[in-house]
Amino acid sequence: MTEEVKQSQNANEKEKTAYAMRFRGYYPVVVDVETAGFNANTDALLEIAASTLQLDEESGLFSLDETIHFNIEPFEGANLEPAALEFTGIDPTNPLRGAVSEEVALKAIFKLIRKKMKAAGCQRAIMVAHNAAFDLGFVNAATERCSIKRSPFHPFVSFDTTTLSGLALGQTVLAKACKTAKIDFDNKEAHSALYDTEKTAELFCYIVNKWQALGGWPLNSDHAEVENSEG
Repeated sequence: MTEEVKQSQNANEKEKTAYAMRFRGYYPVVVDVETAGFNANTDALLEIAASTLQLDEESGLFSLDETIHFNIEPFEGANLEPAALEFTGIDPTNPLRGAVSEEVALKAIFKLIRKKMKAAGCQRAIMVAHNAAFDLGFVNAATERCSIKRSPFHPFVSFDTTTLSGLALGQTVLAKACKTAKIDFDNKEAHSALYDTEKTAELFCYIVNKWQALGGWPLNSDHAEVENSEG
């Protein structure tokens, strides 16, 4: 690599925010959904919450920023599995839920994400969730049903806190991972999109910040170059 190329790369890096550099331009948004089944194409989406994160540039530590939450009206023809409703305790027919359509909820969430993403200097959002493929699948399916042209989320890449907490804490269940990380977790509040999203956000921040404290980020570029040359 020539000195000119290195200087050009360093200049480009300096133009980026610390947030954009941390996840190669991705803006992590923590999401949780509550549903009436496991099939994203046929089963109703009943709740969704999304939490944005803020970064302290001096310490390099992440923390919870803002959370947005909606109860969702089942889309026309949606399947409602009785076992799923019993598990979550959600009554889709309750008028006090103040439910809105999938389109209203998603457009509001996407608007917030794009605003925060732009302020952070990031190019694309990436979903953070516990068993992320499940949540991303339901968001993608709802986005397609509503004919929303572009989601801010990467369509298939995600950060799964199940995997991350398995690595960092030896636990894969959200409640157990939180307790291991000494994050308060009330099982009576669980299976609410709002509660689970904010607890997942706390867990994600804990893991990322722990890695930071152990010296894992930023990587020592000089050390990395030596390792590469020796390899």
